[in-house]
Amino acid sequence: MDDPDAVRFLSLAASGEDDGGAPLLDAGVADDEVEDEDTEDEKPQSVYPPVEENSRDESLQMWMRKTKSTKLLSAAEEMDLARRVAEGDQRAKDILTEANLRLVVSIARRYSVPGISLADLIQEGNIGLIRAVEKFDYNKGFRFSTYATWWIRRAIARAVINQGRTIRIPVYVAETIHKLVRTSGLLRQQLSREPTQEELAAEMEVPVERVNEIMRIASEPLSLETPVGEKDSAQLADFIQSNANQSPSDAAVNLIRREQLDAVLDKLTPRERDVVRMRFGLDDGYAHTLEEVGQRFQVTRERVRQIELRALKKLRRMGPVDIRA
Repeated sequence: MDDPDAVRFLSLAASGEDDGGAPLLDAGVADDEVEDEDTEDEKPQSVYPPVEENSRDESLQMWMRKTKSTKLLSAAEEMDLARRVAEGDQRAKDILTEANLRLVVSIARRYSVPGISLADLIQEGNIGLIRAVEKFDYNKGFRFSTYATWWIRRAIARAVINQGRTIRIPVYVAETIHKLVRTSGLLRQQLSREPTQEELAAEMEVPVERVNEIMRIASEPLSLETPVGEKDSAQLADFIQSNANQSPSDAAVNLIRREQLDAVLDKLTPRERDVVRMRFGLDDGYAHTLEEVGQRFQVTRERVRQIELRALKKLRRMGPVDIRA
């Protein structure tokens, strides 16, 4: 939804590690960690008190001035602090968090959501930042800001999703709906027609009854005008495939434009670019297997792996990708 694959790709492309060409979660974000983040008991509490409504504007201005005056950390300082955080040093955790507050502000300001103030978006982003500090693995070799951006944007985007629904549903249900939409789009491309519920169920590995239930929930009142991306990007409606709306791939490109992903991929040949996009799910959020990419371009799995490795080596020569504001 919020292009975690793009951020993971950028961090992997800039790292010196060789993953054998597989699109692993090299930014240290595992599927089980994503699920754990959803539980209420484990949701990090912001170390900063909520802003009272009657002093919100003044407090927000003070907050922004504070973030601008905070010293940015060098890569060496980040690594030292991250190591201390892993050892349980609370002071190091506070320093690493505070040094990246301006990243939260920068990301939050790119969202414009009716009914959600900038201060609220920043507080949601702060929770994502704290989660990133807790889970960051300094041994991976990438910059903390690259890793933290995914957690911050995910926390903010979830708040936007909840605000957008006339009838609020659990976030995990919203993500299931997104998976259904994505699967439907993939099957539509493969079959050149609308997939049946049975085909959707088989592809998602769920009972047909579950597909029916998801479709029913998805049909409930929903505010399609709610922005779910950054400025000059997309609304929730942009993620729903139809002749009248923007395609998911176009919406994805718009959402990650500020990270200049297109400029990075322009360094590659058209074939390398297409392979990387499919392998890392940069267009549809689905990381395709070597076999799927090979079938698309009518080449062997090994040939796809070679193209991907060549592309990553090119990108690694560009040096680290730092997307902090």
